[in-house]
Amino acid sequence: MTVSEKSLANAIRALSMDAVQAANSGHPGMPMGMADVATVLFKDYLKFDPKAPKWADRDRFVLSAGHGSMLIYSLLHLTGYAKPTIQDIANFRQIGSPCAGHPENFELAGVEATTGPLGSGLATAVGMAIAERHLNAQFGDEIVDHRTWVLAGDGCLMEGVNHEAIGLAGHLNLGRLIVLWDDNKITIDGAVDLSSSEDVRARYAATGWHVVSCDGHDVADVRRAIDEALADPRPSLVACATKIGYGAPNKAGTSGVHGSALGEAEVAAAREFLGWTAEPFVIPEDIAAAWKAIGAKGGDAHAAWADRLGSNGQKAEFERRMAGELPAGFSLDAYIDTLIANPQKVATRRASELALGAINDLLPETLGGSADLTGSNNTKTKSTGPLTRDDYSGRYVYYGIREFGMACAMNGMALHGGVIPYGGTFLVFSDYMRGGIRLAALQQTRVIHVLTHDSIGLGEDGPTHQPIEHVMSLRMIPNLDVYRPADIVETAECWELALKDATGPSVLALTRQNLPQLRTEKSENLSAKGAYRLKAATAERKVVLVATGSEVEIAVATAALLEEQGIGADVVSMPSWAHFDAQPQAYKDDLLPHHVLRASIEAGTTFGWERYTGIAGLRFGIDSFGASAPAEVLYDHFGLTAAKIAPQIAAALD
Repeated sequence: MTVSEKSLANAIRALSMDAVQAANSGHPGMPMGMADVATVLFKDYLKFDPKAPKWADRDRFVLSAGHGSMLIYSLLHLTGYAKPTIQDIANFRQIGSPCAGHPENFELAGVEATTGPLGSGLATAVGMAIAERHLNAQFGDEIVDHRTWVLAGDGCLMEGVNHEAIGLAGHLNLGRLIVLWDDNKITIDGAVDLSSSEDVRARYAATGWHVVSCDGHDVADVRRAIDEALADPRPSLVACATKIGYGAPNKAGTSGVHGSALGEAEVAAAREFLGWTAEPFVIPEDIAAAWKAIGAKGGDAHAAWADRLGSNGQKAEFERRMAGELPAGFSLDAYIDTLIANPQKVATRRASELALGAINDLLPETLGGSADLTGSNNTKTKSTGPLTRDDYSGRYVYYGIREFGMACAMNGMALHGGVIPYGGTFLVFSDYMRGGIRLAALQQTRVIHVLTHDSIGLGEDGPTHQPIEHVMSLRMIPNLDVYRPADIVETAECWELALKDATGPSVLALTRQNLPQLRTEKSENLSAKGAYRLKAATAERKVVLVATGSEVEIAVATAALLEEQGIGADVVSMPSWAHFDAQPQAYKDDLLPHHVLRASIEAGTTFGWERYTGIAGLRFGIDSFGASAPAEVLYDHFGLTAAKIAPQIAAALD
């Protein structure tokens, strides 16, 4: 006997309401409302193989409305993924269960992206769609030919990042991107019209999207709409009119079913309404078998693809890129040798551009870009022609003024695999993209943020553009490597470290002003230690000066003034707090001994430097906003010169 699609969908509804009820926490409304749409998608359209969750040419499915996580957990379990088990689902939102409150990509194979912050999942999917088209242009239809599907709610479409993301997707004509909108007209506060009266369909159409509507509870109508979307060359928004909490006879269609368990009485009433007689967390055998058969269908497509890949001349290169492995022997040693042989005084943003010139020649997988500041961020090189709707093989994305959208899109590219994304803006604008940077760290994606104009050294643009707290606030994000290199050599070293770390994102904080080359002798990658002794004291050591970025030059000059007074001063360059903290204790104690005065110099907030200077140490920085003036005037005004720092150190020693 054939199992009806309504019965298949009801399995999702039952698991969702049971799991939320058991946890007494969660969002049953969206999974129950979108169960019919999800059933049609997984049964008839989505290309996937539960036995090979990382199959490179699978379709990507992103649950942007991550609060409805029980939808994806139910689908993964029902279609035959190894996890989550029924016990995992029964332990929804409990410690030890991979079924977290919002889907986490590192918890479950089949969860393509960590979602929850509304809008970010859709924006991440835009990056996945870009990566797919880019790799398709490079490797061809035989091995790269898949779609990116998104399930989004009203909140996803309200968030500002959604506007950024869909504008970019429409501009690039990402026709392999299809968004299924859960158009249920309910938010946690109540009806959508409490806070919004915009014409969402018109907004999407205005940005170059194809838009189609359907009844989200009529499977034939859902198919009609998806077929229309597939036939259109533009990215598509499929507006699925649904009733949130469908099946709960007393709460469906209300905000009461959005973010709370239904309650035992309503769960029982929903079972009766749906005709679902099975016990909690039990799926009838015929329905379970039908879902497993849906999951098994992808095996044939996967096998056919594997055959095509096996005879493809680019097989090894494709597999290397998708595995995230750098070419054998990748190193910037040869490039750094040229820097040692020919010292240069350049801004570290220019140093980054020079390093990228070597990197982009060596790594065809790099995919760069900038949020409308290409000429200032120095992120484009001769190897990176523009990626456009007419040529997806390009290696440079013009993101426009869309910092948050860029950050999320780069996350999607990294999660898709096959590319290493990097993108630039001013450091001060990392505030706009912080949510995306944090998600990169949480998702363990190799994304490189090139953040230039990193201090008051940018000069006349003034306080709105001069970062003060930004480097320190970024250092607070777990699993984010923040590098602030002091010269052209450290910049190259930091780039190499960022590229070789496939387990998390990196920030390179770079200067506008020129800096002298302080490293003129060949050595190992000293930046890998996070901090190192750039200059040892000549006289008896009385102070250790610890500095980053452009202030290392000031530390060297300060040490020279102190040495003239017979005060021995070490200079420590600290491009990465995280790398230094990971060193053996003996190394750290040798570099920053407790029996001498320690002083930090950084053109930003002094907050946090106590961990290295101690409470009794000195901290030279800026604990106010900046000002508008030439860089050298500002450094003098804020006391960040050797002439003003050295006397304070001498006085402290006296």
